[in-house]
Amino acid sequence: MSGPDVLCLGELLIDFTPAPGGMFRANPGGAPANVAVQLSRLGLSSAFMGKVGQDAFGQMLKECLDREGVSTAGLVLDPQHPTTLAFVHLDERGERSFSFYRNGGADTQLRPEELRMDLIDGCTALHFGSLSMTDEPSRAATLSAVTAAGERGKLISCDPNWRPLLWPSREEGIRQMRVCVSLSDAVKVSEEELMLLTGSEDVPEGIRRLRELGPELVAVTLGAGGCEVSNGKAAIRRPAFPVSAMDTTGCGDSFWGALLSRLLAMGCRHRADLVSLTDSDLMELARFASASGAICATRSGAIPALPDAGEVRAFLSER
Repeated sequence: MSGPDVLCLGELLIDFTPAPGGMFRANPGGAPANVAVQLSRLGLSSAFMGKVGQDAFGQMLKECLDREGVSTAGLVLDPQHPTTLAFVHLDERGERSFSFYRNGGADTQLRPEELRMDLIDGCTALHFGSLSMTDEPSRAATLSAVTAAGERGKLISCDPNWRPLLWPSREEGIRQMRVCVSLSDAVKVSEEELMLLTGSEDVPEGIRRLRELGPELVAVTLGAGGCEVSNGKAAIRRPAFPVSAMDTTGCGDSFWGALLSRLLAMGCRHRADLVSLTDSDLMELARFASASGAICATRSGAIPALPDAGEVRAFLSER
């Protein structure tokens, strides 16, 4: 039996997003899980590896992934630790910030011996984020999984999300995020994260410095400014599609899930395949990914807002 196209490793949690009347609505979320669902909605096979509580929220999250066609063979339900919760706060432009209820949360408790090595053996690509690096034992589990995937020649993807409240210090957060980048073949960062990791306010220079850490392909999301993508030999900058943003919570994950789906469709299965991508290839990747992220921004929530392949195609056909 073949494994998933992409195995996503990391946090799966509940995002409480603003609802009318000053209330909050419980939505499934967590960056690696969002990417797994986005891939599935775009027609790829995806699997999730991580841990949730053996509670009502954890069961809700498992059922969500099952319903979305994401394999939960690697999902562990923990009877001793609760599912992590995040409250999303939106400003007048739809930009989000977070408050976390995570101390001792189940997503930080995944142990190396709980990893499903058969899923790592069978996948084409492994995607992970930096938030599973904030605590032990999930840090050790993450490093074990990524190291194993690298030894097996899998394409390794990373989104080092910066959530300052989850790190003991700014310095430790940057250090661990740089570790994630150094282990990866393809990396997606925001403009803020690029500056944080490289010290450069110039995007092309920041990309050059980030690639020196290890990744072959770097994509930088610039919000309303679009995105910039480079593999060192080819580099493009693409403007964003103009939309009325409602909630940007899952936009970066939608963008990256869509870009990964196109990478695999182009035949990129290993790190060496990223080297040969041309300017036109990168523009195709950026156009498709930007469309997916733009659609996501017009809806509320993370996973509920992710578009399917038909919606992305229809969006692009009108532009």
